[in-house]
Amino acid sequence: MNERAANELRKLEIYPGFTEMAAGSALICAGRTRVLCTASVQEGVPPFLRDTGRGWLTAEYAMLPGSTPQRKARDGVKRDGRGVEIGRLIGRSLRAACDLSRLGERTIYIDCDVLQADGGTRTAAVTGGFVALCLAVKKLMDAGKLVDSPIVRQVAAVSVGIVGGTPTLDLDYAFDSRADADMNVVMTRQGGKMAYAEIQGTGEGRPYDRAELNALLDLAQEGVSRLMDAQLQALGSAADVIGRKPVLVLATGNFGKIKELRAMLGGRFDVRSMREMGVEMDVEETGETFEENALLKAEALMRATGCAALADDSGLLVDALGGRPGVYSARYAGVHGDDEANNQLLLKELADTPEPRTARYAAAVALCRPGREPLVAFGTCEGSILREYRGDGGFGYDPLFYSDDLQMTLAEASPEAKNAISHRARAVQKLLKMLEDEDA
Repeated sequence: MNERAANELRKLEIYPGFTEMAAGSALICAGRTRVLCTASVQEGVPPFLRDTGRGWLTAEYAMLPGSTPQRKARDGVKRDGRGVEIGRLIGRSLRAACDLSRLGERTIYIDCDVLQADGGTRTAAVTGGFVALCLAVKKLMDAGKLVDSPIVRQVAAVSVGIVGGTPTLDLDYAFDSRADADMNVVMTRQGGKMAYAEIQGTGEGRPYDRAELNALLDLAQEGVSRLMDAQLQALGSAADVIGRKPVLVLATGNFGKIKELRAMLGGRFDVRSMREMGVEMDVEETGETFEENALLKAEALMRATGCAALADDSGLLVDALGGRPGVYSARYAGVHGDDEANNQLLLKELADTPEPRTARYAAAVALCRPGREPLVAFGTCEGSILREYRGDGGFGYDPLFYSDDLQMTLAEASPEAKNAISHRARAVQKLLKMLEDEDA
């Protein structure tokens, strides 16, 4: 006789690293159900993903011969149809936890072998498979083969059903065999927010109404939340691979730009400089537009680091000079990055130009990520050129550029004020909107 309360999970034990040969492994025991989950990593992807920069995750499920009272025959050339269907469920569920563009062109295989079956084997396989996946990713990152973790959210699964008219959690065989309705619920958790990845529900003995459905889903969410807490406890420090901000390396050595971009992008990315990534490179800016130059730099840095890269190309467009210095702004006077020489040349060329000496800062930012299409955004900041320096902040032409928005030079403005209206800030804001649209 099962003495569990209807909202109580079976006794749960998760043993991480249960085997030594696979990249990641876990034995999960839910009551008398025991499933060994292993994660293996291979370089390369299926043909439909070759040359895309994206990885793949797939799963296989099997019940071993001694897992049930009556011997279960091993799969032969023709695999068990039920096992194939459950393997696909496990694969779909674990892919829901991942951004596979961060994996590179490699494949993770999750193998779930049922050692002992007493109901809920597929849901236990999803829950245990996630632990094995995390351990495999941890191993890849520790070995320096991955910069970013592809695991963006947790995933776990549980069964629920209506037994004797009562919504019941985590069905073992005794409950499942007499349930009027049963359901397998796969859920994710990201930033504390729960969401559904898959629901499989059947009215075995009778149909169930909307109120019963809602009760089952509420019960499943409570159970999955507890399972996820158990996953984190089993993983310990390896849980750090879940939901990490993706690394974004900036294609600039300019400290001013790095500081600005880190302030604007730090909420979404782990922003790093090229020096922090141990990369030294200088991409020749051969493009004829800001957008072309930004893409050249971002693509080169992405290839060098294997992670997301952001580059900008910006400059000053002065109306009286026909749009010069434009893409040559940083090397206007001949030496790249010599702000003083550039400013003095600008003042000299505009010496006979009457006010208002209208101008604008313009910036293009390009974001390149492995396995994804590049994103490019453009922004401007309107103003005019003064005849003398004002302010000690900023960099580049900031002491001479009087902002229409702020009614002061960008060198006089606080970093917060400048970041709110600058050409680079406006381009980045457009880029962030593009990223939000991707998430929608």
